[in-house]
Amino acid sequence: MAVAEKNASFIICRNCLFKLFLISTIFFSLSWFFLLRSTGDHYFVEASSVTNSKPLTVIDNRRNNLQEEKELIRKKYDVKCSKDNDLLLKVYMYDLPPEFHFGLLNWKPEGNSVWPDVRTQIPSYPGGLNLQHSIEYWLTLDLLASEVYDKRDVCSVIRVHNSSEADVIFVPFFSSLSYNRFSKRHLNEKNSLNKVLQEKLVKFVTSQEEWKRSGGKDHIVVAHHPNSLLDARTKLWPAMFILADFGRYPPNIANVEKDVISPYKHVIKSYVNDASEFDSRPILLYFQGAVYRKDGGSVRQELFYLLKDEKDVHFTFGSVQKNGIREASQGMHSSKFCLNIAGDTPSSNRLFDAIASHCVPVIISDDIELPYEDILDYSEFCIFVRTSDAVKEKFLINLMRSIKKEEWTQMHDRLKEIEHLFEFQYPSKEGDAVQMIWKAVARKLPSIRRSIHKSWRFSQTVTRREKGLRSIQLPHDFW
Repeated sequence: MAVAEKNASFIICRNCLFKLFLISTIFFSLSWFFLLRSTGDHYFVEASSVTNSKPLTVIDNRRNNLQEEKELIRKKYDVKCSKDNDLLLKVYMYDLPPEFHFGLLNWKPEGNSVWPDVRTQIPSYPGGLNLQHSIEYWLTLDLLASEVYDKRDVCSVIRVHNSSEADVIFVPFFSSLSYNRFSKRHLNEKNSLNKVLQEKLVKFVTSQEEWKRSGGKDHIVVAHHPNSLLDARTKLWPAMFILADFGRYPPNIANVEKDVISPYKHVIKSYVNDASEFDSRPILLYFQGAVYRKDGGSVRQELFYLLKDEKDVHFTFGSVQKNGIREASQGMHSSKFCLNIAGDTPSSNRLFDAIASHCVPVIISDDIELPYEDILDYSEFCIFVRTSDAVKEKFLINLMRSIKKEEWTQMHDRLKEIEHLFEFQYPSKEGDAVQMIWKAVARKLPSIRRSIHKSWRFSQTVTRREKGLRSIQLPHDFW
């Protein structure tokens, strides 16, 4: 009996100690909770501010001052866009003279700067069909804007001024504009300005230490117009090209493994506040443009003769002259399906005009390469038809008429969901074409680095510093 009482007393004491320990732990945790809460956002407030020793207005003023201080720090250093952020693509841009970029837009530099101040001055790009190949203009503006806080609310890329910190090297040459405006040779000129600029560009770029260090493999060159950089491309081919397609490039110069396909900038107006439905778009199939084309574009004239007499089909000649763009906008906005047929090259701006119009694209181009196709399924909003099938009697028109309202509506809705991926604008916005191109470049980084490392296998005499090793850390969710 005495032993039992002793054991009972021991159990009771042990329970008391456990309860005491539990209560002490709860008080300790609550104390730390209120202490941490009072510090808030890494800013420490003096203990006296949470007592009654100072008036409430003083406490409020102090909090307001702290908020202002945090905002100033955020604006000055912009933690989101810091070059130490692993989510960013870090780009070193050559300070080429203005004659290679904004000087082609008749912009004149002030002082020693080779770049316009994008906070106050944005040189305008020529309109019309020039705009469709203006990709290098938007990318260059975005790099300049990455250094200006109030002109940037996205952070896919940032410009760095030390090439050893960069993932890639950007060559800011407005090659498409150079071809469009300066490819003709004037009287008494040995070469056109476009050819002269290409020669100067190759000489400059290939003489840089950054090019020699990587063999040009980490350089980015934009040549969106299929005829741009005709002379320089054979010398700058180790670089990553940003192109419209591979139609006029041999595979040893450009290919899908090393290069990036960019969308065109659409030239017709976007369909804002589109409330149209299947039944409210009276035209079944729409095409307006150049019908007679060479090479792979010969299919256009075959389709013209197959479709020109079909009811509810609009298939006519057209251009951007006079009211061409306005007419095309109205036509595409009124059509269920829009033809995108191969021309002189596999791609055309017509696809991106159709996307902006929410007109379901019908792609007849066997060799076409599409932007961001590694992450975007075009079959959700496009119809693909083999050329050999499209030219069969009644095949295409019967296919279009077999697609019913429900299926079309799904594709139409999907077009409205993804259209922002193909918009070029300044300032750039999250998920637009500019940011999508940078992310496509980032997805190429591992293969670029692998290629550079392989080229160094037998370069034992080259020091690590001369190689300029740059670590690449891409989070799994970057794209």
